[in-house]
Amino acid sequence: MKLGVNIDHIATIREARKTYEPDPINGAIIAIKNGADQITLHLREDRRHIQDEDLLRLKATIKEVPINLEMAPTEEMKNIAIDVKVDRVTLVPEKRQEITTEGGLDVISTLDYLRSFVKELKNNGIKVSLFIDPEKDQIDASLETGADAVELHTGEYANAYGENILKELKRLQDAAIYAKEKGLSVFAGHGLTYENVQPIAQILEIEELNIGHSIIANSVFLGLDKAVEKMKRLILEARLRCVE
Repeated sequence: MKLGVNIDHIATIREARKTYEPDPINGAIIAIKNGADQITLHLREDRRHIQDEDLLRLKATIKEVPINLEMAPTEEMKNIAIDVKVDRVTLVPEKRQEITTEGGLDVISTLDYLRSFVKELKNNGIKVSLFIDPEKDQIDASLETGADAVELHTGEYANAYGENILKELKRLQDAAIYAKEKGLSVFAGHGLTYENVQPIAQILEIEELNIGHSIIANSVFLGLDKAVEKMKRLILEARLRCVE
Protein backbone atom coordinates (compact mmCIF):
# COMPACT_ATOMS: atom_id res chain seq x y z
CA MET A 1 0.00 0.00 0.00
CA LYS A 2 1.26 3.45 -0.91
CA LEU A 3 1.39 6.49 1.36
CA GLY A 4 0.78 9.95 -0.03
CA VAL A 5 1.96 12.61 2.40
CA ASN A 6 -0.01 15.86 2.27
CA ILE A 7 2.23 18.87 2.91
CA ASP A 8 -0.54 21.49 3.22
CA HIS A 9 -0.16 22.08 6.93
CA ILE A 10 3.53 22.79 6.73
CA ALA A 11 2.40 25.75 4.66
CA THR A 12 -0.36 26.49 7.20
CA ILE A 13 2.32 27.09 9.86
CA ARG A 14 4.31 29.29 7.48
CA GLU A 15 1.26 31.35 6.48
CA ALA A 16 0.38 32.00 10.14
CA ARG A 17 3.28 34.46 10.15
CA LYS A 18 3.46 35.15 6.38
CA THR A 19 7.12 34.25 6.43
CA TYR A 20 9.35 31.81 4.53
CA GLU A 21 9.56 28.95 7.04
CA PRO A 22 8.83 26.14 7.40
CA ASP A 23 9.25 25.38 3.73
CA PRO A 24 6.81 22.71 2.49
CA ILE A 25 9.27 21.67 -0.23
CA ASN A 26 11.83 20.72 2.40
CA GLY A 27 9.04 18.81 4.12
CA ALA A 28 8.32 16.91 0.90
CA ILE A 29 11.99 15.93 0.59
CA ILE A 30 12.06 14.61 4.16
CA ALA A 31 8.79 12.75 3.65
CA ILE A 32 10.12 10.98 0.54
CA LYS A 33 13.32 9.95 2.32
CA ASN A 34 11.22 8.35 5.05
CA GLY A 35 8.68 6.38 3.09
CA ALA A 36 6.30 8.71 1.22
CA ASP A 37 5.34 7.23 -2.15
CA GLN A 38 3.66 10.43 -3.32
CA ILE A 39 3.42 14.09 -2.34
CA THR A 40 -0.07 15.55 -2.12
CA LEU A 41 -0.94 19.22 -1.84
CA HIS A 42 -4.17 21.20 -2.10
CA LEU A 43 -4.00 24.52 -3.90
CA ARG A 44 -7.12 26.20 -2.56
CA GLU A 45 -8.86 29.04 -4.33
CA ASP A 46 -8.28 31.31 -1.32
CA ARG A 47 -4.58 30.27 -1.08
CA ARG A 48 -4.89 29.78 2.67
CA HIS A 49 -1.82 27.54 2.85
CA ILE A 50 -0.20 26.23 -0.35
CA GLN A 51 0.73 28.99 -2.80
CA ASP A 52 1.22 28.80 -6.57
CA GLU A 53 4.96 29.19 -6.10
CA ASP A 54 5.01 26.12 -3.82
CA LEU A 55 3.53 24.00 -6.58
CA LEU A 56 6.02 25.30 -9.14
CA ARG A 57 8.98 24.71 -6.84
CA LEU A 58 7.72 21.25 -5.91
CA LYS A 59 7.42 20.27 -9.58
CA ALA A 60 10.95 21.54 -10.25
CA THR A 61 12.40 19.74 -7.21
CA ILE A 62 10.60 16.43 -6.79
CA LYS A 63 11.41 13.79 -9.38
CA GLU A 64 11.38 10.54 -7.37
CA VAL A 65 7.65 10.27 -6.69
CA PRO A 66 4.41 11.55 -8.27
CA ILE A 67 2.80 14.87 -7.36
CA ASN A 68 -0.93 14.70 -6.59
CA LEU A 69 -2.63 18.09 -6.83
CA GLU A 70 -5.91 18.36 -4.92
CA MET A 71 -8.06 21.13 -6.35
CA ALA A 72 -11.57 22.35 -6.93
CA PRO A 73 -12.94 21.66 -10.44
CA THR A 74 -12.62 25.26 -11.65
CA GLU A 75 -11.20 26.68 -14.87
CA GLU A 76 -8.45 28.49 -12.97
CA MET A 77 -7.26 25.31 -11.30
CA LYS A 78 -7.52 23.25 -14.48
CA ASN A 79 -5.27 25.72 -16.29
CA ILE A 80 -2.73 25.62 -13.46
CA ALA A 81 -2.66 21.81 -13.42
CA ILE A 82 -2.13 21.68 -17.18
CA ASP A 83 0.54 24.41 -17.17
CA VAL A 84 2.50 22.76 -14.35
CA LYS A 85 1.96 19.25 -15.76
CA VAL A 86 1.30 17.54 -12.44
CA ASP A 87 1.15 13.74 -12.41
CA ARG A 88 -2.32 13.47 -10.96
CA VAL A 89 -5.21 15.72 -10.08
CA THR A 90 -7.68 14.87 -7.33
CA LEU A 91 -10.88 16.86 -7.71
CA VAL A 92 -12.40 17.88 -4.38
CA PRO A 93 -15.32 20.05 -3.26
CA GLU A 94 -14.34 23.37 -1.79
CA LYS A 95 -16.12 25.97 0.36
CA ARG A 96 -14.49 29.20 1.45
CA GLN A 97 -15.90 29.03 4.99
CA GLU A 98 -14.89 25.43 5.73
CA ILE A 99 -11.91 24.64 7.95
CA THR A 100 -11.15 21.47 6.01
CA THR A 101 -12.88 19.46 3.29
CA GLU A 102 -16.22 18.42 4.75
CA GLY A 103 -17.28 15.64 2.39
CA GLY A 104 -16.98 14.12 -1.02
CA LEU A 105 -17.56 15.69 -4.40
CA ASP A 106 -21.14 15.43 -5.65
CA VAL A 107 -20.32 13.86 -8.99
CA ILE A 108 -23.93 13.00 -9.82
CA SER A 109 -25.19 16.57 -9.88
CA THR A 110 -22.22 17.85 -11.93
CA LEU A 111 -21.72 14.85 -14.21
CA ASP A 112 -21.84 16.65 -17.58
CA TYR A 113 -19.46 19.36 -16.40
CA LEU A 114 -17.04 16.89 -14.84
CA ARG A 115 -17.05 14.64 -17.89
CA SER A 116 -15.70 17.50 -20.00
CA PHE A 117 -13.35 18.68 -17.23
CA VAL A 118 -11.81 15.24 -16.71
CA LYS A 119 -11.43 14.69 -20.46
CA GLU A 120 -9.38 17.87 -20.88
CA LEU A 121 -7.06 16.93 -18.03
CA LYS A 122 -6.54 13.42 -19.38
CA ASN A 123 -5.93 14.76 -22.88
CA ASN A 124 -3.02 16.65 -21.34
CA GLY A 125 -1.52 13.50 -19.83
CA ILE A 126 -2.81 14.03 -16.28
CA LYS A 127 -4.37 11.16 -14.35
CA VAL A 128 -7.60 12.09 -12.56
CA SER A 129 -9.06 10.93 -9.25
CA LEU A 130 -12.35 12.09 -7.72
CA PHE A 131 -12.65 12.53 -3.96
CA ILE A 132 -16.07 11.08 -3.13
CA ASP A 133 -18.15 9.71 -0.30
CA PRO A 134 -18.18 5.89 -0.22
CA GLU A 135 -21.48 5.51 -2.09
CA LYS A 136 -22.16 3.28 -5.08
CA ASP A 137 -24.08 5.91 -7.04
CA GLN A 138 -21.17 8.34 -6.72
CA ILE A 139 -18.79 5.59 -7.86
CA ASP A 140 -20.98 4.90 -10.90
CA ALA A 141 -21.04 8.60 -11.75
CA SER A 142 -17.27 8.84 -11.28
CA LEU A 143 -16.80 6.02 -13.77
CA GLU A 144 -18.94 7.92 -16.28
CA THR A 145 -16.68 10.97 -16.07
CA GLY A 146 -13.77 8.93 -17.37
CA ALA A 147 -11.77 9.31 -14.15
CA ASP A 148 -8.95 6.87 -13.49
CA ALA A 149 -9.60 6.55 -9.77
CA VAL A 150 -11.71 7.49 -6.79
CA GLU A 151 -10.44 8.54 -3.39
CA LEU A 152 -12.90 7.49 -0.71
CA HIS A 153 -13.61 10.07 1.96
CA THR A 154 -12.80 8.49 5.33
CA GLY A 155 -13.99 11.42 7.45
CA GLU A 156 -17.18 9.76 8.69
CA TYR A 157 -15.16 6.73 9.76
CA ALA A 158 -12.56 8.91 11.49
CA ASN A 159 -15.27 10.76 13.44
CA ALA A 160 -17.34 7.69 14.34
CA TYR A 161 -17.74 6.27 17.86
CA GLY A 162 -18.72 2.88 19.23
CA GLU A 163 -20.57 0.56 16.90
CA ASN A 164 -20.66 3.25 14.21
CA ILE A 165 -16.94 2.68 13.64
CA LEU A 166 -17.60 -0.81 12.28
CA LYS A 167 -20.57 0.49 10.29
CA GLU A 168 -18.44 3.13 8.56
CA LEU A 169 -15.60 0.69 8.05
CA LYS A 170 -17.96 -1.75 6.32
CA ARG A 171 -19.29 1.10 4.19
CA LEU A 172 -15.77 1.93 3.04
CA GLN A 173 -14.93 -1.71 2.39
CA ASP A 174 -18.07 -2.25 0.31
CA ALA A 175 -17.38 0.90 -1.69
CA ALA A 176 -13.76 -0.07 -2.29
CA ILE A 177 -14.74 -3.53 -3.53
CA TYR A 178 -17.42 -2.05 -5.80
CA ALA A 179 -15.10 0.59 -7.28
CA LYS A 180 -12.36 -1.95 -7.90
CA GLU A 181 -14.83 -4.27 -9.65
CA LYS A 182 -15.78 -1.35 -11.91
CA GLY A 183 -12.15 -0.98 -12.97
CA LEU A 184 -11.26 2.11 -10.96
CA SER A 185 -8.14 2.51 -8.87
CA VAL A 186 -9.13 3.06 -5.25
CA PHE A 187 -7.50 5.46 -2.79
CA ALA A 188 -8.66 6.80 0.58
CA GLY A 189 -8.03 9.64 2.97
CA HIS A 190 -9.23 12.27 5.45
CA GLY A 191 -8.93 12.24 9.21
CA LEU A 192 -6.65 9.20 9.34
CA THR A 193 -4.32 8.94 12.35
CA TYR A 194 -1.94 6.47 13.95
CA GLU A 195 -4.88 5.20 16.00
CA ASN A 196 -7.41 4.56 13.22
CA VAL A 197 -5.37 3.92 10.06
CA GLN A 198 -4.75 0.19 10.35
CA PRO A 199 -8.33 -1.06 9.75
CA ILE A 200 -8.41 1.04 6.57
CA ALA A 201 -5.00 -0.29 5.52
CA GLN A 202 -6.41 -3.82 5.74
CA ILE A 203 -8.94 -3.17 2.96
CA LEU A 204 -7.02 -4.81 0.14
CA GLU A 205 -8.83 -2.97 -2.65
CA ILE A 206 -7.46 0.37 -1.39
CA GLU A 207 -4.10 0.98 -3.03
CA GLU A 208 -3.09 4.28 -1.44
CA LEU A 209 -3.78 6.47 1.58
CA ASN A 210 -3.32 10.24 1.54
CA ILE A 211 -2.59 11.60 5.01
CA GLY A 212 -1.52 15.08 6.06
CA HIS A 213 -2.74 16.72 9.24
CA SER A 214 -1.95 13.86 11.62
CA ILE A 215 1.56 13.41 10.26
CA ILE A 216 2.37 17.12 10.43
CA ALA A 217 0.81 17.43 13.91
CA ASN A 218 2.90 14.55 15.23
CA SER A 219 6.03 15.92 13.59
CA VAL A 220 5.99 18.69 16.20
CA PHE A 221 6.91 16.07 18.80
CA LEU A 222 8.58 13.33 16.76
CA GLY A 223 10.22 15.20 13.91
CA LEU A 224 8.85 14.90 10.38
CA ASP A 225 11.13 12.01 9.45
CA LYS A 226 9.92 9.83 12.32
CA ALA A 227 6.28 10.95 11.93
CA VAL A 228 6.23 9.80 8.30
CA GLU A 229 8.17 6.65 9.08
CA LYS A 230 5.74 5.66 11.84
CA MET A 231 2.68 6.11 9.63
CA LYS A 232 4.23 4.06 6.82
CA ARG A 233 5.21 1.32 9.28
CA LEU A 234 1.69 1.09 10.72
CA ILE A 235 0.19 0.84 7.25
CA LEU A 236 2.59 -1.85 6.10
CA GLU A 237 2.19 -3.85 9.32
CA ALA A 238 -1.60 -3.85 8.91
CA ARG A 239 -1.32 -4.84 5.26
CA LEU A 240 1.06 -7.69 6.05
CA ARG A 241 -1.30 -9.11 8.69
CA CYS A 242 -4.13 -8.94 6.20
CA VAL A 243 -2.40 -10.99 3.51
CA GLU A 244 -0.71 -13.57 5.71
